[in-house]
Parts: sequence; C-alpha cells; structure tokens
Amino acid sequence: MSELHHECGVTAIYHLSGRGRSPMCTSDGPRHISRLLPRMLLDIQNRGQLAAGMTTYDPDRPSLLRTLKDVGTVTEVFRLNHRAKCESLMRQLAGRAAIGHVRYATCGQDDRSYAQPFERMHIHKRKWFSFCFNGQLANYGLLKERLLADGDHHLTLDTDTEIILHEFGRLLSQSQERIDWIDVLRKTTAEFDGAYSIAVLTAEGEMIVARDPLGIKPMCYVNDGPLFAAASESVALLNLGFSDEQIKSLPPGHAIIIDPEEGFRMERFSDPQTPSHCFFEWIYFANVASTLDDRSVYLSRTHLGEELARAERELGHVPLDDEDTIIVPVPDTSKAAADAMAYKLSIPCREGLIRNRYAGRTFIEGGRARKAKAATKYTPLREVLEGKRVILVEDSIVRSTTMNVLLDRIREVGGAKEIHVRVACPPIVAPCFYGIDMSTIDQLIAPKYFGVSGELTDESQQKLADDLGADTLRYLPVSAIARAIGLSEDHLCRACVTGTYPTACGQHLYQIALDNRGSKIDAKRTYEQLAAAMQQT
Repeated sequence: MSELHHECGVTAIYHLSGRGRSPMCTSDGPRHISRLLPRMLLDIQNRGQLAAGMTTYDPDRPSLLRTLKDVGTVTEVFRLNHRAKCESLMRQLAGRAAIGHVRYATCGQDDRSYAQPFERMHIHKRKWFSFCFNGQLANYGLLKERLLADGDHHLTLDTDTEIILHEFGRLLSQSQERIDWIDVLRKTTAEFDGAYSIAVLTAEGEMIVARDPLGIKPMCYVNDGPLFAAASESVALLNLGFSDEQIKSLPPGHAIIIDPEEGFRMERFSDPQTPSHCFFEWIYFANVASTLDDRSVYLSRTHLGEELARAERELGHVPLDDEDTIIVPVPDTSKAAADAMAYKLSIPCREGLIRNRYAGRTFIEGGRARKAKAATKYTPLREVLEGKRVILVEDSIVRSTTMNVLLDRIREVGGAKEIHVRVACPPIVAPCFYGIDMSTIDQLIAPKYFGVSGELTDESQQKLADDLGADTLRYLPVSAIARAIGLSEDHLCRACVTGTYPTACGQHLYQIALDNRGSKIDAKRTYEQLAAAMQQT
C-alpha cells in the first residue's frame, strides 16, 4: 500500500482566556497555546508529507491572523531540528488559537502556493479568515465552471481548496452584520458533493470546525474547560494528554463554533444523512493508535488478520504446521493484521522486511524511476527468510509496482523458497474521488484480473500471483470489511472496492472513468467532463 496516499490532515487548538487555566497551557500562558500545533501535526504526518502550515490568531498584534506554510515535512517547515530557528518561528506565530494542515496532493501542484491553510485578508475583520480542509470535492469541475461562468471571477490555482475559499468569501462579503457561520456553512456546502473536514480561523477570534454530512473524512475533538482541540485523528489529541473518554468524534453534518465571548457550541448545518465513513481510514490511512467514530484502528486491523486466518484454514493451500512456514508483514500498517493472523494460526510472525524510512517518495516518480526507488524501500533479512515458506501480509495492492519489486527481492536477496501473498482488503477496482490519489481505472492493477466487479475466483487470483511472482495470492472478500471495523455496511464508503459511490457526482465520475478506460486520457479529464455529464442527465 506504499503506492497509495491520502490527501491531508487538519488540526486546531484554542485557549479561551478568562475561562480557567489548562494544565496543558505553556509557561508563556494562553497566548502561546499555538506552540502545541506543530506537535499535533507531527502526530498526523502519516496523512501527508508534501507540505505543512499553520495560521494563528492573536488579538494583541497588528496582524490578527498570521500564516506560515511551505513545501516539506512538519519538521522542515517549522525547523523543529533547529532550536533557535524554531523558537523564533514560534514567537512570531504566537497565538491563543491556531489551525494547521499537512498535505499530500491529489489535486493541484507540488509548490508552496498550494500548501494550506489558505488565508483571505480583508480590511473588515469579519471578512478576514484562514481555513484548511481534508478531503476532495467530487464536483470540483462543476463548481469551477459555475464560478467562472459570469466572467467576474478568476481562479489562480487548480484546486478545490480555492473554490471553497471563494465560496466562503462571497457569502462573507454579502453580509453587513456579524457572521453566522452555521448559516455560511449551510449555504456554502449545499452545493458540495464529496468529502471534507474543515477548520476555519477568523480575525474576530472565531474558530469553526466542520465535518461533511456523510462523515467520509474523520474529525475528532476535545472540549476541556478553557481548552478546545480538534484533529483528523484522535492520536494527536491523545498525545496532548487527553484521555480516550474525553476525545469524541464530531458527528457528520455538524460544526463546532468557538467564540471568544460565548465559548463552545455545536450545531448541525446540514440535513441528516446515513453516514458513509471511508473504510480505508481503518485499513490503512489512520495511525494505528487512533480511534475514529468509536472504532479502534488497531482492533480493526487485528480483526482483518483474524479474517485472513479463518480464510487460510479454509483454503488449506499452505502447510500451517510446517516449521518452515512463517508470516511476514509488509511494514508498517500490515503488522497488526499479520500478528493477529499468526496468533490464530499458531505460526511465528517475523519481521523479515525492514523499511528504509529515508528512501524518498516513490509515488512522485514515474516508470523506471519509481521501480528503482521501490527496490530501496525495504531490505529483506536473509537470516529470517532463507529457506522459508513466507506468508506475506499486505494491506492492499494498488498499482503493483512495489509488490512486484518486493517479491523479487524476497526471493533473490532474502532466499525465501515460497511466497504466499495474503491481502487484508478486497481488490481495489474503482477510483476514489474523495481524497485518495487514484482517479482512473487504468491506474489500478485489480480490474485487469477481476474486472470492475471485483469478482474473486481461484483462477483470477492465481493469474495475478503468477504475474507478480508469488506462489499464491488471496484477497479478503468485501463482506469482511464491515465485520472487521464493526460498522454496518451501509455506514461505510466502499466505493473503491464495489464501484458504488455514496454521492451522485462520485457515481457520475465513475461512469466517466469507465468510459475512459483504456483511452489514455489524462486523469484530470475525469473532473473536467463532469459538468457535461451532469447536464446530459
């Protein structure tokens, strides 16, 4: 799964002065609560390593909002490895409220102008704000066309983030009184189709945290006396010192408003809908220490391993009582599943692959370069693998580049005599239009073997195994996902493994992707053709 990447993560923190003192407040007082923001971003760095940034609010400085963002990791952007430079930045950014963002691009370019938060400066404080979001709007192309139709608007960036910026700005500009952010969210998001968790910080000291009506993207929060904190994942709040009991998931379609005068309030901004949480959050994207919507990521992956063990006993293809049989996880997110599978089958689970965390990002490379870099990502341990029958546990297989190279290295460098790949996920047969970087069917390996229906047969799985260089290969069925996570099937978005999308525009985009299959049309064309497709229907 190292070939698959999420879009981003969001964090927010606020200390309401005069409402008590939090034990987590720094020695410099509430005005420096923003110092905790980079630490929170580090905890969700798994969600994006391309860019990072933060905006802070301080009513006692001329620049009420101040933003720092750049391309790079959290450590690079905030100079965390250079004490003096980091301290200088933290003093410049000192504030009693802050929002932050880590980014991996599924939309837009790899330069600083696409890094978030996006700040909109204005002479009127009520119209001056900064915001960041996690997700992707499936109807981005349609929204873009409508915005530019009158000729009065201009977009400088190719990203849905700028669309949201303009929509917020347009409504705020129409207001002559104090802003009702619930009303702004209600009107702005009424036309949104897709996934979004949003954090907004205004020059009047308001903070708004909102989650899309389907709850596709996660958002967790804590409200403890004077301190409010929110993040895409609970681990960022847990590592601030809050307990699991204090951390809650923001209900879909709800927003939290933090006002310097009125404090905390939560309110619904959209009509109730059946949730459709992205199942990949539990399978791969989220930190294993996180709990999302009351479901533990670690336990979900453990249950997937138990599903793999159950299926392995039924298959009977691998001698499970042979001392040469071992289970090896592909680091790191497969480890919980591999451990659980090994425990259930009473087979040793060994770390036969060591991940090189400094090998670089293979997903930004093309062709041969990507394949060459993939070979440097994992080092097989010959002393563990030599002469062994390896059951290799992986989260999923997306484009197959890394898996193909990895299997060759396990045989050639590791000396394994057999490799049996077990995938703790159904085959990915459809694109994602909600924030994962796969927009076309041709990018995916599974449809070539299982069709767009993802039908698993012994013959098709063996054909893929042969082509990848494995002795056998088996996926989990779609039904295993809901059982492992502990949520009903109709509360999960499983579009990438079923082809059934929770939103109308997502389904339209999928049809376009089906029509474009094999045509070598650029992935961006999928979004560009949406407006025409919607008009025809």
